[in-house]
Amino acid sequence: MTKNTFSKKSLKYLLLLILPALILINCGDSLPVEEDLSGKNYALLNQDSVEVIYPQNVKGKIAVIGYIFTNCPDICPLTTNNMRLVREALKQENITGVEFITITFDPEYDTPSVLKEYAEVRRLDTSDWIFLTGDKSITDQVMRDVGVVAVPSDSTKMASGEMMYFYVHTDRINLMDEDGRIRASYLGSKLNIEKIVNDIKTLLN
Repeated sequence: MTKNTFSKKSLKYLLLLILPALILINCGDSLPVEEDLSGKNYALLNQDSVEVIYPQNVKGKIAVIGYIFTNCPDICPLTTNNMRLVREALKQENITGVEFITITFDPEYDTPSVLKEYAEVRRLDTSDWIFLTGDKSITDQVMRDVGVVAVPSDSTKMASGEMMYFYVHTDRINLMDEDGRIRASYLGSKLNIEKIVNDIKTLLN
């Protein structure tokens, strides 16, 4: 009987000790750190040819980041449009303090002026959405650090004589916290808008 009483008490104390830890683990693991870019300093150019030190430029803010090349005929336009939809959803809920960033992995073609035109054609407000390009060695490093792969694929000559080329690439949108850490990854072209908005709310709380 004494043995049973001791066992029950021991179990009760054990649960009291473990339960808070489990709660903390579950909360923390809802958006675990995937990549830590907080110590990185990538010198890039925005759509206005102004140097930006990424991700220091968005330190203190949550960021939604997409990776594209402007010649992309399918996935990248969907990724950009989904980022726009996230932006609109946040505005509808009066959620502020979120920056949007698009980084090209084709900087040799996607110069600042090309990115600027890309944003203008889509009527994207660049007050809280920046488009980044730069030296290829630097953009390549960014892609390696976040696990985005972009491999040149077939090219096609258009009727106009212009050469259209393609990349086989990772379909990705990232969510970065205020400390420069990647906390979630999503399919850019098939983004669940409600999911990412809820994840943003989690980081804001």
